[in-house]
Amino acid sequence: MRKNSNIYKTVTLKDVAEAANVSAITVSRALRTPDVVSPKVRARVSEAVERLGYSPNQAARALASASTSIIGVIIPSVTNQVFADVLRGIYEAIEDTGFQVQLGNSRYTARKEEELIKVFAAQRPVGLIVAGMDQSENSRAILSSLGCPVVQVMDVGPNPIDMMIGFDNRAGGRTATQHLLDKGYHRIGFIGARMDPRAQRRLQGYADALQAAGLYEGNLIYTSPQPSSVTRGAEMFSDFLAMAPDIDAVFCNNDDMALGALFECQRRHIRVPDQIGIIGYNDLGYSAESNPSLSSIRTKRYEMGLRAVEMIISANRGEHPNPTVIDVGYELMARQSTDRNSTGGRGGHH
Repeated sequence: MRKNSNIYKTVTLKDVAEAANVSAITVSRALRTPDVVSPKVRARVSEAVERLGYSPNQAARALASASTSIIGVIIPSVTNQVFADVLRGIYEAIEDTGFQVQLGNSRYTARKEEELIKVFAAQRPVGLIVAGMDQSENSRAILSSLGCPVVQVMDVGPNPIDMMIGFDNRAGGRTATQHLLDKGYHRIGFIGARMDPRAQRRLQGYADALQAAGLYEGNLIYTSPQPSSVTRGAEMFSDFLAMAPDIDAVFCNNDDMALGALFECQRRHIRVPDQIGIIGYNDLGYSAESNPSLSSIRTKRYEMGLRAVEMIISANRGEHPNPTVIDVGYELMARQSTDRNSTGGRGGHH
């Protein structure tokens, strides 16, 4: 491992970036896709590369020629069911391929993610799968220089490091909130824990829908940096009712939180969906089985894991996927917890 470590620990992309007075991402683009960088910037980067003796092509060739059979996977949690489903797709896809998965848990921190990326870089993987699209600039620079396929999963955006497969979390949040509006709810709260960037985008979607309807109130948002769970959902919903007793619906940033809110309503004899509507996110297995069944946004987690591996395998064969950004979409699963029409509540308001 040490033999290869000088790729990142002598002259780095960051060193070149500082010398050229540009960002590390810009250096990476200038070296990989020079057409997207202005000639003036390209010239500065070239001069810095030559002066410092940085050799990205040689590094990439060394990585490619000595690559292992490992596909590295970096996710923020190994206990969260959402990522367990992604992993299920990944392991299904590598069956009978000769590839192996090596797993890293970033625990929702950019620093840990960067450390893991460096570890994987030194191991010369055939590909790397990373969750989300909010890597630090240094992480992006290292990933861009790896010389192997990189797939970001669980999100889509305009600036992939290499390839990306996921869905629009902001649009999903907007759809969930619009569904509550369409069912006649007016005072709609948002409850979220562990507000990682994907959860933040769901919150933005919530705000989008309510602002468009002229019903947005900033004091109906209650978030916590603590990990999400059914217990935390119940506790936060209880606190929320004390702060905003007149809410008539709540969008929870995931199904654990939504189930906790549902249980708290049942403890308080609050009728769902007649008095309060509840919608979650991710559509975990129990959502359809709760009583009342829980409305949610279904995300295609297994498919994302499966297709991410297929993209890496194709890219290693020289068949780079086109398009490189794949939006697998999401689906509104409207169930009893928001079906106000069936219980005589107001419906159809928009």
